[in-house]
Amino acid sequence: MNKKPKKPGSVALYLKNNWQLYLMLIVPVVYMILFRYKPMLGVVVAFKKFNVFKGIWDSPWIGLTHFKEAFTSRDFWNALKNTLILNLGDLVIGFPIPIFLAIFLNELRGERIRKTTQTLLYLPNFLSWVIISGIVTQLFSNSGLVNNLFNAFGAASVPFLSNTFIWRFVYWFMGVWQGAGYSLIVYLAALMATDASLGEAAYIDGATRLQRIWHVTLPQISTTVTTLLIMQVGKLVNISFDRPYLMGNTLVNDASSVISTYVYSVGLAAGRFDFATAVGLFQSIVGVVLVLSANAVIKKMGQEGIM
Repeated sequence: MNKKPKKPGSVALYLKNNWQLYLMLIVPVVYMILFRYKPMLGVVVAFKKFNVFKGIWDSPWIGLTHFKEAFTSRDFWNALKNTLILNLGDLVIGFPIPIFLAIFLNELRGERIRKTTQTLLYLPNFLSWVIISGIVTQLFSNSGLVNNLFNAFGAASVPFLSNTFIWRFVYWFMGVWQGAGYSLIVYLAALMATDASLGEAAYIDGATRLQRIWHVTLPQISTTVTTLLIMQVGKLVNISFDRPYLMGNTLVNDASSVISTYVYSVGLAAGRFDFATAVGLFQSIVGVVLVLSANAVIKKMGQEGIM
């Protein structure tokens, strides 16, 4: 008995023609399952009194004890406050600057100057925060280059690294210097995909360069801007460990103590992996809520979200 021929649009025919692609997909899927999704099961440690010798699953359940301990700790709320302050500063100060830089470079006509400037702006992205913290010390300490220049002109030294208010601005400034180049490339790529004819039409109609940027260029990259903004908002309660830890010191501990350093000192350094997991789970949940909230607000404003 002859087999029925496969319909042109059938799933079997599609798999027959594309089985090589799915075979290649097996390796990354297995990798994601083993090293991304399976470790998520370890989040149950946040609800247990973890014992290294008993393991994750045999350790006794204690429910929300770790969360209650964190939420009743003054140090935790101080770390959360500092995390929000530093991340909000990065968002307000550091987020718009790469957009301005990308538009500025896009408007330049000199190809050599534009490429040289772009390279110089991107180079700090390759420096680790260990190196950058050393640069900060050499520049802004009491005996650093900046204060030596102030003293040479008869001005008093500025406590850049010992005054909590001033230290935050040093923190934000170095963050912009180190990270602006990476975001700059993203925005430049978006600008390359814009329709140049719209700007030419606006020029013929008498629009100034600033008007063309505001009414033609920015609307065309608004999707990229809103996507990166949503992702940045989702990181408001998440902060890297190396940057505040290396740039901070005991004199500005009230400003540099953040969630990541709190988890390190109270959780990991003391061997309390269960408590550290609980705080990390709290950060993740709040981050998801912030991303969804920011996405909903962006959509209400008429922009495209990420989902």
